[in-house]
Amino acid sequence: MQEILRLIIAKGLRTEPAPEPDPALLATTRRLGEEVRRCFNGALTIRHVDAGSCNGCELEIHAVNNPFYNLEGLGIRFVASPRHADVLLVTGPVSRHMEEALRRTYEATPDPKLVVALGDCGCTGGVFGESYASCGRVSNVIPVDVAVPGCPPSPLAIMRGILTAIAIGR
Repeated sequence: MQEILRLIIAKGLRTEPAPEPDPALLATTRRLGEEVRRCFNGALTIRHVDAGSCNGCELEIHAVNNPFYNLEGLGIRFVASPRHADVLLVTGPVSRHMEEALRRTYEATPDPKLVVALGDCGCTGGVFGESYASCGRVSNVIPVDVAVPGCPPSPLAIMRGILTAIAIGR
């Protein structure tokens, strides 16, 4: 143990510098913040529904919440109840077991509600398609306002999808 501590002391702390945000990210962040303040009085709430995904999209959703992208700083929060949500963010092909739950979540969301289908599976059914176990794309079960393709989509694409949904919902 002492040998490891000596090595740590000798080498010092090694960290990577924080990456500089690209101009596209800065522009999207600025527009998203302005739209949330203008259309939702500074507070947009999102209910995420995993309808049967592989969790690749969820990792990118978690990345959107980190300090680099900082959705919370723009006034966008994820909520636990669809009754408090303005936007439904749905990932994955809708499995037969989640079909009714997704419908109920959609019905419980107050009007005007916006739905964003996230990832190739949510947009097209992906590699799973429609089968005995899968309803396929989200739009086969509930109406979708915006589809964000990608496997998984980048955090910037997710932010642009939310921005597009806000523009549609005005």
